[in-house]
Amino acid sequence: MSVSIVKYYGSQLGKCGYCTGIHCSKSNGMHAYRLDCQDYQNLIDRGWRRCGNYCYKLKNKETCCPCYTIKCDALEFKLTKSNKRILRRMNRFLRDGKRDPVEQVARAGNEDDVTASVDAPASEPQPQMPDKSPAVINVEQAVSLAKAQKSKAKPARAAQVPLTQSPSQGSTKSAAVISNKPCKKAKQMRLERRQAKLGDTAQQSSQKAFTQEKSLTDFLSATSETNKHHLKIVLVDSSDTQHTCAEEVLALYRKYQVIIHNDNPARLTLASMQRFLIKSPLKNEKPDDGPEMGYGSFHQQYWLDEKLIAVGVIDILPGSVSSVYFFYDPDYSFLSLGTYGSLREIDFVQTIAATTPALKYYYMGFYIHSCPKMRYKGKLSASYLLCPETYVWILLTDVIRSKLDKNKYQRLNEDAAARDVNEFLLEHLDEVLLLLDATTCMQYKDYVQITGTDSDRVEIIEYSELVGKVCAHRMLYVNMA
Repeated sequence: MSVSIVKYYGSQLGKCGYCTGIHCSKSNGMHAYRLDCQDYQNLIDRGWRRCGNYCYKLKNKETCCPCYTIKCDALEFKLTKSNKRILRRMNRFLRDGKRDPVEQVARAGNEDDVTASVDAPASEPQPQMPDKSPAVINVEQAVSLAKAQKSKAKPARAAQVPLTQSPSQGSTKSAAVISNKPCKKAKQMRLERRQAKLGDTAQQSSQKAFTQEKSLTDFLSATSETNKHHLKIVLVDSSDTQHTCAEEVLALYRKYQVIIHNDNPARLTLASMQRFLIKSPLKNEKPDDGPEMGYGSFHQQYWLDEKLIAVGVIDILPGSVSSVYFFYDPDYSFLSLGTYGSLREIDFVQTIAATTPALKYYYMGFYIHSCPKMRYKGKLSASYLLCPETYVWILLTDVIRSKLDKNKYQRLNEDAAARDVNEFLLEHLDEVLLLLDATTCMQYKDYVQITGTDSDRVEIIEYSELVGKVCAHRMLYVNMA
């Protein structure tokens, strides 16, 4: 059992990276000492996002630029004409070593083909960090305390009678009915295997040839030994600082931030890059039913021959691959590397889903409709926005876009009666787990009874409502200075 440990900061007010307003970006923030990968999956499914160890959730009803979490169903993804142009451009460059003239690329950048523009889309700007330092704790000791407390508080499970050992005739009959289902499934599986042996794959190839529709994988696998250039993508664990903090990476990061985001070069130090892109609260895990590389934080490094031209920072989670940041060499903007990187990451999700079916979504961070430069994320097909009130996923359609044109904040879920199924209520407060000091961990109900104080009640409730009931009960809330 992995334990997540967080320190809640409460409301934050700062500069907005989208409209460049000074004191108009409103959010809630917390420092994550450690995050279980499933807990973080639950958090981003409630609108949270991380930047290094800092996690934040926008107050969409109040902030200047509402941010909607956006994801793409990688298995339902379809290439657009714009996507295909970008893929062909890259393949042409790798094959012949020739780049399209700037004018030709720019002409492709019309209203319906934004991603083909020479001005490739930039990653989200870094959020303004709170001017606070989290309490220093011994993480491993806190984990041990939390595990001991959870084991102590865990209620005894009610005894369950197996279906095959029913005590009555009626339940035996019920068990017999249920036991017929696996037989039907086994028969179906045998039939599917037989179809495969009879040439199901050949049939699919025939259909594909008939439609002449090339898949994303087809485009990305169109390589040859005779190519002028060779592109290699290397997956590196973010904790492997020998590679993630290499001189080439820092130089590329600085170049991208200065040219694309107009950052001050003096502030772009190795320490700042580590804080933003290298450090991660995610606990790396390798479950038997997970992907080969496991869950956690990784970098995908794009090497063109021997030159590093792009880096994709990603989190691999139980249900998704979440894009944290993507930076590239502006000298290669003619290849639309921002969009190309997204297509590569979708292909990565598709590859993982082949062996880990539950992991089929690609999270792109935030969709900011009120900021035209950030609308490019909505160009990917099979994209969904997270309703900021009920936390259900809504397909991004022209109807949704039209509503956001009229009002930048929208509930999105049209069902007025729908509620958050993971809603935290006051009746759930007693089970919130608190870390009080280096040696004391207890549930909220015991904390109030022993200390006789509930001065932190409002803040703990606010935090719990934001992370949802499941995470409020699973994560360890640091309640110390």
